[in-house]
Amino acid sequence: MNSAQIKSIVENFATSFLEENGLSLVDVEYVKEGSNWFLRIYVDKEGGIDIDDCGRVSEFVSAKLDELDPIEEAYFLEVSSPGAERPLKKAEDITKAVGKHVFVTTYEQINGAKEFEGRLDGFDGTTMIVVIGRRKQAIPYDKVASARLAIVF
Repeated sequence: MNSAQIKSIVENFATSFLEENGLSLVDVEYVKEGSNWFLRIYVDKEGGIDIDDCGRVSEFVSAKLDELDPIEEAYFLEVSSPGAERPLKKAEDITKAVGKHVFVTTYEQINGAKEFEGRLDGFDGTTMIVVIGRRKQAIPYDKVASARLAIVF
C-alpha cells in the first residue's frame, strides 16, 4: 500500500474514536526517513492534549492496525500534538484560526507573492483575509497550498 492509502485507512478508523474521546485528528503522515518508516498521528483538543491522551490514541491505533494489518514494512508509530505552528488542513481549522497569526503559501502568485504571513482577519469558506502590516490580502482558498499557525517573535 502507498502512503496515501495508509493515511486514508488510519483517518477512517481513528476519527470516530477520537471524536468519542473529545479529540480531533489534525493530520496523519506515513513517511520514510532514512531507512525507517514513521506513522505519525497528530491529535488535539480544546486546551491541548497530554501524555495520557497520546497513550490512549496510540493503544487504540496500534490494536486496530494489528487487526487490519495494512502496513507490510516495519514502522514506528508516533502520536503527538501538532505543536504551536500546527497545520491548518481543513476549512474548519482555518475558521477556528481567525484572529491568530498565520503563514500561508499558495500554488500561484497573488500580487507577486506566494507566501503570506500575518493575522487571519476573516474566512468565509472561499477567501482568507490576512492582514500583513497595514494592508489586507485576500487569498482564494482554492489557491492555498498550505496554511499553518505561526509564532510571532
